[in-house]
Amino acid sequence: MTDPDLDFRGTIGRTYRESVPWWPAPVRPPRGAPHVVVIVLDDVGFADLGCYGSEIATPAMDRLAAHGLRYNNFHVTSMCSPTRACLLTGRNAHAVGVGIITEWATGFPGYRGRITRRAA
Repeated sequence: MTDPDLDFRGTIGRTYRESVPWWPAPVRPPRGAPHVVVIVLDDVGFADLGCYGSEIATPAMDRLAAHGLRYNNFHVTSMCSPTRACLLTGRNAHAVGVGIITEWATGFPGYRGRITRRAA
């Protein structure tokens, strides 16, 4: 199977007007793929959860933290979609095709608005 992100069929011209985006077909998970739940909290600081020493009662999140995986050394971008791509892959957002908010995807390499197969 070819990697659609390496097999770009558009054109990158000298200007945006001379360029032609390309949108590969959506990727579907294989039969039997595992179900994974990722919980992302918005506008929550590191010290806002009981599991990190907060005085605020967060029993449900504390239970999840006690029995799940915690990220406590993570860097983000100023945009939500690229940050989530970094979280899911452990790589820089533009390197996995999400260098911009997904709704603003351009159809050009690094900015297609979806995580590439190379990210795995």
